[in-house]
Amino acid sequence: MINPTHGGDLLPDPFYVARSEVRKVAGVHRVADIAAGARFEMGVHGAIKEHYNIDSPNLPLPVDYLVAATGG
Repeated sequence: MINPTHGGDLLPDPFYVARSEVRKVAGVHRVADIAAGARFEMGVHGAIKEHYNIDSPNLPLPVDYLVAATGG
């Protein structure tokens, strides 16, 4: 891959590529599988669910997982 900001130097190949698959279950409910074999269910809960009047199970928001991963 060409890096135009550094005089056309080639960028190194990545040493890790995160792989995942996200599928819609119903409404705002999603299921994500990652290459390590873990499965995560995502949706909405709390104030967001109330604000938009969404009738669905209480599930973590995708951003909840991002915040937890940052702390990990």
